[in-house]
Amino acid sequence: MASSKKKVILRRVTGEILPGYLPLSGFTRGAGSSRVVELLDLSGRLIEIPLGEVRMISYVRDFNLADTTNPERLTRRSFLARPRNEGVWVRMTFKASERSLERTSEIILEGLAAADLSLLDSLIEDGGLHVAPPDIRSNTQRIFVPRAAIESLQILAVITTPSRAKPVPERTPEEIQKSLFEALTPRNTRPN
Repeated sequence: MASSKKKVILRRVTGEILPGYLPLSGFTRGAGSSRVVELLDLSGRLIEIPLGEVRMISYVRDFNLADTTNPERLTRRSFLARPRNEGVWVRMTFKASERSLERTSEIILEGLAAADLSLLDSLIEDGGLHVAPPDIRSNTQRIFVPRAAIESLQILAVITTPSRAKPVPERTPEEIQKSLFEALTPRNTRPN
């Protein structure tokens, strides 16, 4: 595991919430259906949780353990407008769990995934997708969603920086003068 661990709130498919610490990537061990997340809990114990039981992992600023329903403080689950940062704008639909979800708004989550090789790295190394949430000023800074928890994935847009216009070569005053007179006189006529 990496030495730098961040505060996370792991939400299981059953709705159970586990606060702890994880590195930004490379936190899973094993392969296939036997893949597990190694979570360092608040008491310092290492807990192995099967990746198939994880709904999402939220990297947070504060744990907010007094709030038992939404400690992530994830206020918006979709973007209000087109995101400004670069990346792949995705909409994920979570699989329905044994415990039916109270609100349909909890089923859908939009995020901004990286538009480079780190997108593939997270899929291969961790078995899921790392996204930036719609409101990065909230308590949740980053979200990891395992592949097993995603029912469908829509790519809404690939957002890049606008390309600059190609520079037009500057013309000399003589070229401008010549083209000005050519535009005024028709080609097959003689001047008087």
